[in-house]
Amino acid sequence: MTTTANILHCGRHRLDLSYPRVMGILNVTPDSFSDGGCHVALDDALHHAEKMLAEGAAVIDVGGESTRPGASPVSVQQEMDRVMPVVERLVGELDALVSVDTSTPEVMQEVSAQGAGMINDVRALRRPGALAAAAHCGLPVCLMHMLGEPADMQQAPHYDEPVEQAVLHFLAERVAVCEAAGVRRERLLLDPGFGFAKTVEHNLRLLNRMATLKELGLPLMVGMSRKSMIGKVLGRAVEERLPGGLALTSLAVERGARLLRVHDVGPSVDAINMTWNVLQEGTEL
Repeated sequence: MTTTANILHCGRHRLDLSYPRVMGILNVTPDSFSDGGCHVALDDALHHAEKMLAEGAAVIDVGGESTRPGASPVSVQQEMDRVMPVVERLVGELDALVSVDTSTPEVMQEVSAQGAGMINDVRALRRPGALAAAAHCGLPVCLMHMLGEPADMQQAPHYDEPVEQAVLHFLAERVAVCEAAGVRRERLLLDPGFGFAKTVEHNLRLLNRMATLKELGLPLMVGMSRKSMIGKVLGRAVEERLPGGLALTSLAVERGARLLRVHDVGPSVDAINMTWNVLQEGTEL
């Protein structure tokens, strides 16, 4: 049964996380690892978002700064110029629940004013000013685990404790910092950060033990779509990783994920719904 604890208040939208939902990825960057340059034109971005919504996406996640391994940061103005026109049209023309994948305080403030409903920050509000911006805008925020920066995060990542414990401790600390800064706990989601400062072995172990993170009592978001862990395990190029990604998606749902960030929305919705029905022993969604 849906309870108020399952509902995220995302501006004028309400996101029901009593069952798993899909977040569709809309990168408006020239250099994202699998779809860079595909949706930089405004009309192309809008059409792709419309397709993802029709296929069952509950949220569209707009990103204007690539965070692939080795990526360099972009200027505030460049990120703003990429993101703002897309958010404006998604909100105004499609009435979409829009998340913005950003670590930049100025972008957080502007997209909130434009009608975005969520902030997705791979740096977990660690950039200067990000905590204050998140507290001020009042939107739900997803905090992700990452060591270092995208430019160097994959340079021999190492943990002094089991990776799932390291992720748990990091996220617990960030939740405490957020609450102290005025970002209310009921506005937080957590992302283990698959592919961010982690080897293939780290990723596999973390997914296997992801249920450990449920003790924090907050919704879990997971993004493994098309990532290199699939390519390295299966020997598949980026465009051949959908079957492996669907398997990971189902495993993530079984281990507690309630928001799945994906490129391929239609197949992912089917995989999630089938997995959820099995977990619910055949009861209706």
